[in-house]
Amino acid sequence: MRVYRDLANLPAGALGSVAAIGNFDGVHLGHRAVVAAARQRASALARPLSVVTFEPHPRRFFKPDLPPFLLASPRRKIETLASLGVEHCFALRFDAALAAHSAEAFVARILLGALDLAGIAAGHDFAFGRGRGGTSQTLSDAMQAAGRDALIVAPARTPGAEIYSSTAVRNALKAGDVRTAAALLGRPFSVDGRVRHGDKRGRTIGFPTANLALGACLPPAYGVYAVRVAGAVAGSLAKGVANLGVRPTVGGTAAPRLEVHLFDFDGDLYGRRLQVAFEAFLRPEQKFADFAALKSQIAADAKAARALLG
Repeated sequence: MRVYRDLANLPAGALGSVAAIGNFDGVHLGHRAVVAAARQRASALARPLSVVTFEPHPRRFFKPDLPPFLLASPRRKIETLASLGVEHCFALRFDAALAAHSAEAFVARILLGALDLAGIAAGHDFAFGRGRGGTSQTLSDAMQAAGRDALIVAPARTPGAEIYSSTAVRNALKAGDVRTAAALLGRPFSVDGRVRHGDKRGRTIGFPTANLALGACLPPAYGVYAVRVAGAVAGSLAKGVANLGVRPTVGGTAAPRLEVHLFDFDGDLYGRRLQVAFEAFLRPEQKFADFAALKSQIAADAKAARALLG
């Protein structure tokens, strides 16, 4: 998949596609339904499949002081979209200039002008343009008036009739319910980042950890999780146990930290990019009286995680 962050001088092969449009935070199963509708139409029209998305997330632009809320890093979002067969990703920079576009100007200047889209697919609740003045119906009407294809995709629902949404995923994660989050996402919730140096206390009690910052991603409920990790062992997923939180036993930290202990692994991970998938919640984070009690609990957590992961 080719990623374009600048709409000037686009290659001819990137123009005239059928695009799915949206923020696609997390690329959950509702988002995938929109991409699937665009893919079906692109195939029927013999056009490339593309995605139009926005970076940073508009909510981050308008409310920069919000706590972290993203369900995936931009890198992870792009990787997931590529896995769905998307050929071109137009990652539009969401800034004051883009925010000032009316809905009509956005369609005319960007979707029809810069991208020359043959068609577009959007979710039923898509809103765009200055003041969120445009709806999915506005988008459909403007595209069809220009003789282009347009699809408004009905909400995809869970077996329990709940609409797949980023809000539902966030609520599940805040409750530590990573299994419900995985059912909504279509895969386990994961975070990725480079391993950085910590205080190396884990080594002193026999449980060395790889330390990652969550950055702009939403932290799930603080606690201990069974995890699978990509990037540590070439060609396979490593199993492990992870603590997410502020480390109250050792004085606490200002920002949450993800500390991952990999089972049966002895290697140097510093500087390596890992992707940590949260498979199951084991227990909430807690403060222990001393290191001996902490070590004993970590051993029990590791045993429980091994049993869950098989």
